[in-house]
Amino acid sequence: MRYSWGMLVGSVRAALGLFFLGLFFLASPALLAADYVGSNVCRTCHPNVFATFSRNPHYKSIASGKEKPENTGCESCHGPGQDHVNAGGGKATIPVAFSGLAPEKVLDACLRCHSQTVSRANIRRSEHTQRDIVCTNCHSIHSSPAPKFLLAKQQQRELCYECHASVRAQFSMPFKHRVNEGFMQCTDCHNPHGAFAATWNMAARPRMVDQAVGNEEPCLKCHIDKRGPFVYEHAAVRVDGCETCHNPHGSTNARLLKRPVTFTLCLECHNGLGNFGRRLDGPQNPSASHNLADPRYQNCTTCHVRIHGSNGSQLFFR
Repeated sequence: MRYSWGMLVGSVRAALGLFFLGLFFLASPALLAADYVGSNVCRTCHPNVFATFSRNPHYKSIASGKEKPENTGCESCHGPGQDHVNAGGGKATIPVAFSGLAPEKVLDACLRCHSQTVSRANIRRSEHTQRDIVCTNCHSIHSSPAPKFLLAKQQQRELCYECHASVRAQFSMPFKHRVNEGFMQCTDCHNPHGAFAATWNMAARPRMVDQAVGNEEPCLKCHIDKRGPFVYEHAAVRVDGCETCHNPHGSTNARLLKRPVTFTLCLECHNGLGNFGRRLDGPQNPSASHNLADPRYQNCTTCHVRIHGSNGSQLFFR
């Protein structure tokens, strides 16, 4: 009896061992690779997609000839195609059909390869992602009309304007940044994949605003004369940021100012209220000799010419 029981236990152990060994081989990449048919098989039924695929950045995975099957060509995004081929086509047999994926699944699929750069480090907490706007909303993978980045529109601004209609109106104002003229584009100031928290105005600026070198506002990429450092800094510039006084997209006022008359803008801070600042005295009030009803004193920058910062005058005279 003992001998028979031992043989039974041994047989069960051997059977379990073969079972788990079989699971191991079934899950191994070497056998799973047989499910990948290669992009040349895909082109048989999808010639319109493959005709322009050689100009697609994703074609590098085929051209290199060094990538694993799961990272090569069509199947790098859509998954192994053997079942799809055997079924004679059909959306239901495509392992990863992007048109039917939830937004977070689309993001997961793209970030499998596109997660290496710092520029996308904040994509999961970006405002776009939080509003379920993901890669395929802005990028056309198979038939992009744009020369770069596989954008869904030929012009980047037209793509952004589809959602940001109010910004489009601001770029049609008399004073604006020349985005519509093609001099600059949205991504010169914004990172659509999400940006780090701002270092100005207590990080209250939108996260999609990119930063220049030294964690500064993107405005300083072009307006380098405003960078400093200055001996006498204007707190509104250094701490609060450019948007304290300027509308960055466009304005009806000269120099993109928020108010048409300069002194009314300055009085928003220089009103005698509060005890903040380095000396706890708040912003200085206008001098008693300044009659603000007199047009001579209504343009503060006539005298305070270095309003963004000065190396020679605490009152920004020079």
